[in-house]
Amino acid sequence: MRMGVLGTGMVGRTIASKLVALGHEVTMGSRTADNEAARAWAAEAGAGASHGTFADAAQGVELVFNCTAGSGSLEALRAAGAENLAGKTLIDVANPLDFSHGMPPSLLVSGTDSLGEQIQREFQDAKVVKALNTMNCEVMVDPARVPGEHDVFISGNDHGAKAQVRELLESFGWPAGSVIDLGDITTARGSEGHLLLWLRLWGVLGTGDFNIKVVS
Repeated sequence: MRMGVLGTGMVGRTIASKLVALGHEVTMGSRTADNEAARAWAAEAGAGASHGTFADAAQGVELVFNCTAGSGSLEALRAAGAENLAGKTLIDVANPLDFSHGMPPSLLVSGTDSLGEQIQREFQDAKVVKALNTMNCEVMVDPARVPGEHDVFISGNDHGAKAQVRELLESFGWPAGSVIDLGDITTARGSEGHLLLWLRLWGVLGTGDFNIKVVS
């Protein structure tokens, strides 16, 4: 499958590398076509990896990952182009973190709205699915890093898109029973809000190799 990954940070590189390892063709997108981090990633990832602008990464692909910083996600997606995102599954991994008051960060939007909802409202023809934003990027693509059973959440309005994301998560190593569908895109308020707890746990545990398990 041809996929685009928007963002050249640790999350974008980790997810893009996993996708290439699974045999997908991946274009990493950034603000400029000559981004050094994207070029270095493509060279290291090898066959199946390429890089370009945000628009380059969104054109001619079947699925797009938003791995940009949450504060700049809407701007990045505008650069990718609404016409390039229309009809495609858009997996939103970003969190709206606000570092303006130092560490730990707060959220730019919470409670009555979410970044996932903002993206879906602006890009109405895209099929936005919030996923993988509640854990460290290495755990996203290798859940076995955390012993035992633990869960990943998805939120979105389109059932077909969520089924596609489920299949992709299973290819990452997530058992089918560990993928919890929270409901429509408004439920992204919950998974994004979890970051406030995640950051505190990270500070206490001193590692990102942890996750949560829902027990009922």
